[in-house]
Amino acid sequence: MLDERDFELINIIGSEIASNQRDLSRQMNLSLGMTNMLIRRLLAKGYIRIRQLNKKKFEYILTPEGFKEKMRKSVKYTLKTINSIGLIKERFNSLFKEIYAKGERRFFILGESDLTFLVEMVMRELSLKDCSVERIKDLPSNGINGTILVCQEDIFDKITADNKVDLIHELAKDLVLKN
Repeated sequence: MLDERDFELINIIGSEIASNQRDLSRQMNLSLGMTNMLIRRLLAKGYIRIRQLNKKKFEYILTPEGFKEKMRKSVKYTLKTINSIGLIKERFNSLFKEIYAKGERRFFILGESDLTFLVEMVMRELSLKDCSVERIKDLPSNGINGTILVCQEDIFDKITADNKVDLIHELAKDLVLKN
């Protein structure tokens, strides 16, 4: 089983970004000694092999076993990410229904991120009656009549509107409660 550093090193070697230990060390922001230890561990597991190009130069090559492990870990990570997105969608779903049940019908999504896209998707899937959803890049100077769904970090406290929801904070709060 690969830990995160092993996986990062295998990815770098597999994509041929670095050509020697010093390059690998820089790429991973690790000391040469730590990089050497990781390489030795991957060699012992049979995930990489070393080919000597000349007296001072070596090439690191991913073995079929290393490639297989890299793919297995990548698939596992992808599935975990998909599951996390499903949990986020569920949380937003219940949050937006709760706000809607309190009488809110106008929503403004503030931010430019993947989270913004996810919020729009959830709102579309909910298809709440007599409800409007609009994406905004900045707050209008004349104020907003509705609830602002904030999808940006470090801006929530600067918003003076009464009806605002920090979606990043809401997700973090859920993580803390679950752990």
